Amino acid sequence: MKRLAILLILAIGVAACRQQPKKLVLEGLAQGSYYAITYFDTQNRNFQHEIDSIFHAVDMSVNLWVENSIISKVNRNEEVTLDSIFIDNFRIAQEAARLSDGYFDPTISPIVAAWGFSYKNGDTLTPQLIDSLRTLVDYRKVRIENGHVIKDNPAITLDFNAIAQGYTSDLIASFLESQGVVNYLVDTGGEIMTKGGKPNGQPWIVGIEKPADNENSEQVVQTRIAVRDKGVVTSGSTRKYVERDGKRYSHCINPKTGCPVEHHVLSVTVTADNSTWADALASICMVMGLEQSLPLIESMDGVEAYYIFINENGKLETFATEGFVTL
Repeated sequence: MKRLAILLILAIGVAACRQQPKKLVLEGLAQGSYYAITYFDTQNRNFQHEIDSIFHAVDMSVNLWVENSIISKVNRNEEVTLDSIFIDNFRIAQEAARLSDGYFDPTISPIVAAWGFSYKNGDTLTPQLIDSLRTLVDYRKVRIENGHVIKDNPAITLDFNAIAQGYTSDLIASFLESQGVVNYLVDTGGEIMTKGGKPNGQPWIVGIEKPADNENSEQVVQTRIAVRDKGVVTSGSTRKYVERDGKRYSHCINPKTGCPVEHHVLSVTVTADNSTWADALASICMVMGLEQSLPLIESMDGVEAYYIFINENGKLETFATEGFVTL
């Protein structure tokens, strides 16, 4: 009887060991950037095929660099069936545009292209050209009706790049949760979504980069934050820029002026309940600047922000909302 009890205890112990979650890390290139997906799974399952399928689905829906994607066909005014990914991105982009009073605008594509921040080469810019292109930038002039994109002007084009990678991180996160994975960190080109933490109970630690001197500068961590069940996205102007006539211009373009922003904010990190909205809000904050965007951030539940900017003395300074705690 005693021997049976010992064997039973050993069997339970072995089973418990088998059920310890295994750490898996999937890394690669997608959407013109890197991805790194870390998760813990008691069954030690590799979801590479499924995650590749998610990237492919997003690319075929909203990637401007894919000639036959849905968004590319919409921009060329071709007949196309909209899928749920496109409709989700359109809906969220329109909501972000309304929330920000147009400082976020998914119809900004012509101006982005003119400045050279797209799959097209930049144009020779003149004030007249910018004014002309601004007539095509107005989220209120495009809508979805009966499964079709309706434009007030057929020259209007859409661009979901400010939320597409955050949306991809959320799709991957949803897939992992559908498989019973409750501890993960999904990073798609810097657009992060987290759930739970590590098996030892510790939260995920995310580093925030110090603004770089240029696109080739080595990455240096400014600070770190501990996160659980949050999306984390940083938007900045120091790595993505163009130079014209010896002057550097940020990739963050104000839809209201048609020109890159010129305020002193270098980067903004936003945490929100999902990566899509963290992505959208980080972009909004970079366009609006600290003073204009802060009331919006503070009015939203579950949203915090961390700004890095140049102060009036030319020194690097930071500002964080009350709930944004650095380590």
